[in-house]
Amino acid sequence: MKILYLGVAPYALKDFLEKDGNEVICTSDKVTPGFITENKIDLCISYRYRHIIGQNIIDESGDNIINLHISLLPWNRGSDPNLWSFLEDTPKGVTIHHVDAGVDTGDIIFQKEVFFGPGETLSSSYQSLNTAVVHLFMENWSDIKDQRYSREEQSLSAGSLHKMKHKDPHLHLLEKDGWDTPVVSITGLLKNK
Repeated sequence: MKILYLGVAPYALKDFLEKDGNEVICTSDKVTPGFITENKIDLCISYRYRHIIGQNIIDESGDNIINLHISLLPWNRGSDPNLWSFLEDTPKGVTIHHVDAGVDTGDIIFQKEVFFGPGETLSSSYQSLNTAVVHLFMENWSDIKDQRYSREEQSLSAGSLHKMKHKDPHLHLLEKDGWDTPVVSITGLLKNK
């Protein structure tokens, strides 16, 4: 299978896919429909990709693009899902979903809830979520590859969506320790206002 990996590929995931006999092309650049066609891409995997994937790319891929997201969708769509899960005290976890023209609104195919203790920091919880989503992908790879899964439509009236600029009013919370800020110090701050 020829796989286009969109984003910054974790080496473990790229190595895993190549050991399974797949050819993996990695890019963090914006792709065009022509790139999909010219390279005869069978599957696109998006993870930490900084570009919106347009409908033209989705159509050219044959609706065969999945995204790995470090939130328990529909909670915390968009930017900084880990930070928002603590600020708003929403469920935490990881999701693999199909990509549609919205931001993290595509059909869910696999999810796993993740729990954190009071000793976690934003940085350590972020690393745990990244590890969890890669493991979720690897555990379900044979079903993903053969498209043996069900698709659960997301409720667009539930959950939350955040853009990068939404965190600006809360950056003062990270002034002392940055991303090493203990999550217990920010959990539920917005909810309690």
